[in-house]
Amino acid sequence: GSASGSSGLGGGDEAFWDGDGDICIMGFRVCCPVSKEIGGEIVLVAACIVYHEVAASWGLFAALFLAPDLLMVGYLFGKKVGAPLYNAGHTYTAPFLLWLVVYFAHQPSLFPLCLIWAAHIGFDRLLGYGLKYESGFKDTHLSRV
Repeated sequence: GSASGSSGLGGGDEAFWDGDGDICIMGFRVCCPVSKEIGGEIVLVAACIVYHEVAASWGLFAALFLAPDLLMVGYLFGKKVGAPLYNAGHTYTAPFLLWLVVYFAHQPSLFPLCLIWAAHIGFDRLLGYGLKYESGFKDTHLSRV
């Protein structure tokens, strides 16, 4: 779909993102000054800055940066398995859940993995790669790639 969702503004008015990255309110297109891809850039840069600050190994970063893409293996079992499996590793929820383990289980050695994972997702978003729809690998919530 071209809209990533709608939210009521009260009184029956609706606002939603259109397929071009603009916001539509009450039928009027409002130019969005920041594209959805910019959010990915912010996450990528922030994750790298924090990664640098915790003095983690950049070799580890390089080795694991593309690891979330290994979840593409789900597509060997079809789109209905592949899309949800791929998406499970490509939402910010996944590194956040790992961070909860880091925090509550007192496992700081896992924190760099959270940052690498978030950086990967941010990089994907920056390139325009989004979460996959079951209709096909190239159909994403951001665009068709």
